[in-house]
Amino acid sequence: MTVLSGGCLCGALRYEARSPPLRVTLCHCRFCQRVTGSSHLVEPLFARDDLHVTAGTPTVYRHRSDGSGRHLDLNFCAVCGTTLFMTFERFPGLCGVYAGTLDDPAAIEVRPDNAKQVFVASARPEAVLLPGLATFDGPAMDAAGQPQAPFVHDALHLVGRRGNEPFPGGIGESQPG
Repeated sequence: MTVLSGGCLCGALRYEARSPPLRVTLCHCRFCQRVTGSSHLVEPLFARDDLHVTAGTPTVYRHRSDGSGRHLDLNFCAVCGTTLFMTFERFPGLCGVYAGTLDDPAAIEVRPDNAKQVFVASARPEAVLLPGLATFDGPAMDAAGQPQAPFVHDALHLVGRRGNEPFPGGIGESQPG
C-alpha cells in the first residue's frame, strides 16, 4: 500500500494519504494563487476516505467558490496557518492536498496520463505551462458538469504578458552579460 505523509510547518498537524492520487491538478485560478501565496496550486486529488489526519485537528474555513457557487472547506493549522488540504461540496468523495505540505512533494508525479492544467487564462505572465497535459483556459468542466475541450502544448509554453507583449528575457533567449 502506498502511504504519502505530510504536515504543517510547525508539526502540530499530520496526515497520511493511503493510496496514490487519483489525478493531479495544476490550478492557476486566482483563488489558488491567493490561498497558496504562489503562482499556482499543485493539487493531488485523493479519495476522501483515503486521507487520514494522524496528529492534531485541522481548523476549517468554508469558502464559497466564485465559479461553481459551491463550498470548499480549507483544512489548516490554527497554530502556524498552513493549509493542508481541501474538500469539496461539488465533489464530496474527493480531497485535494496541497502538494507542498507532503514530506516528499516530489513523490507526486505530473504526467500527461494523470494531470491537467486549469484556469490558465488567469495564470501569472511568467507561468510556464507543461507540454503534453490537457490544458484549459478555465475549469475542466462547466457548472453543469459538462466536460470542456482541452488543448495541449507540444513544448513548454510561456503564458506571456497580457496584451501579447514579448516576455523580457524569454525562455531560451540569451541574456546580456
